[in-house]
Amino acid sequence: MIVREVLEEEKDQFNQVATHPLQSWEWGEFRKKTGKKVIRLGAFEGKILKNAYQLTVHPLPKINYHVIYFPKGPMPDKIMLEALKKLGIEKRAIFIKMEPNIKENQDVANFLIANGCQKGKPLFTKYTFQLNLQKTEEQLLAAMKPKTRYNIRLSQRHGVEVVEDNSPQAFEEYLKLTAETARRQKFYAHSQDYHRKMWSVMQPAGIAHLFLAKYQKQVLAADIFFIFNKILYYPYGSSTREHREVMAPYALFWEVIKFGKKMGCKLFDMWGTPGPNPDPRDPYFGFHRFKEGFGAELVEFIGTYDLVINPTLYKLFNLANNLRWKFLKLKPTINF
Repeated sequence: MIVREVLEEEKDQFNQVATHPLQSWEWGEFRKKTGKKVIRLGAFEGKILKNAYQLTVHPLPKINYHVIYFPKGPMPDKIMLEALKKLGIEKRAIFIKMEPNIKENQDVANFLIANGCQKGKPLFTKYTFQLNLQKTEEQLLAAMKPKTRYNIRLSQRHGVEVVEDNSPQAFEEYLKLTAETARRQKFYAHSQDYHRKMWSVMQPAGIAHLFLAKYQKQVLAADIFFIFNKILYYPYGSSTREHREVMAPYALFWEVIKFGKKMGCKLFDMWGTPGPNPDPRDPYFGFHRFKEGFGAELVEFIGTYDLVINPTLYKLFNLANNLRWKFLKLKPTINF
């Protein structure tokens, strides 16, 4: 098996084996629009692509070194790590941050530690909720928490309308509600420019879908979902405090679950959660409770590992990065 850069004409083959939307060819094109260098490697047996590795290169200010990010890739093995070490040296990387798209596995964790990796600071949450969409609608409803089932029916009685709307006007509503949600929940949000560039690539590709929940012609919730390789994902959600009594987000989520089934999706990955028994003060606590109510399984991934290329600079980077995050937590405003 050889590892080499993947060619433009191998895009379809790349996407067929990509393990997550963040590994999709289109996500790489979006990241290029944000100014990031994207590297796509493939492990080939002859002309057959077996594994795809998509990485982004992040230059560090004032020094000629980089950090490379490899989110949601396939199962790590010696072929992958050897290729990544070679790439890290070529690109003057201090380390490569890996967040494999595999469930918690102590054997794999031991393998990573034995081959030059250290547990790293996460960028992508270690936990998510996953819902089996191969169940019938009746089975899905029965598995929900009673309060969630009640809220879905309540929203229906109030006449909440849920529609897929990928128009420019709908996207502006989404941006407005995302800003409101970020201010209310006090979490960091990507800039509007980031969202616009993401949408400009992922929506025309048929991966991103925008759903609105409306009540009396007012948009109360706007969520973006991805469909990739028969899995439904929930990367971005937003809502307003207005008319909370009609439970619009519940109606939206239920309609999207049915949409995913209709599109042939086998699984609904709700993207992330703080993990088991989160602190009620966590800004994502409400999202955790909301997702949990739909009867999904809490799944733990293997987590974040840094493949260290330059041990001395890695220690200095972590010291500086810890100081940076302490400063960011003191910032009173949200970048949106």
